[in-house]
Amino acid sequence: MKLSFIVPILLLAGDKLCRPDYSTASRAFPVRFNVDKLKGTGLQIIRLIFHVFGALAEFERDLIRERTQAGLAAARARGRRGGRPRTPSLNDARKVAIAQSLYDDRRNMVADICKTLHISRSTLYRYISVRPRNGPRKS
Repeated sequence: MKLSFIVPILLLAGDKLCRPDYSTASRAFPVRFNVDKLKGTGLQIIRLIFHVFGALAEFERDLIRERTQAGLAAARARGRRGGRPRTPSLNDARKVAIAQSLYDDRRNMVADICKTLHISRSTLYRYISVRPRNGPRKS
């Protein structure tokens, strides 16, 4: 049932109603309505309607979350993994070992390693283990 069918029955001529966003109706803070010349039960009924809509939105959000988690669990059971695929430049252990050995050789600059392997600096640091050494490294 749409609110547009209910509200005109409750409001009198000349009354104003500012409708809040439905997604905010279920949050913890109190929802306030700006209604002029509306007193008594009419305002309480409108508040009740918005609280019911907020409760329905919260229920629907919980259902969506539950279905999503069930779908992810079923995909994991089938052997599927989510997320972005690994970069093709470092997609096996041999290539990661090459990158690590290039990094461990202090004569190689990080920019040159990245240019050689066609990867970004952040990708290089994500795949290798950084071991602190004595002396500064040229970047």
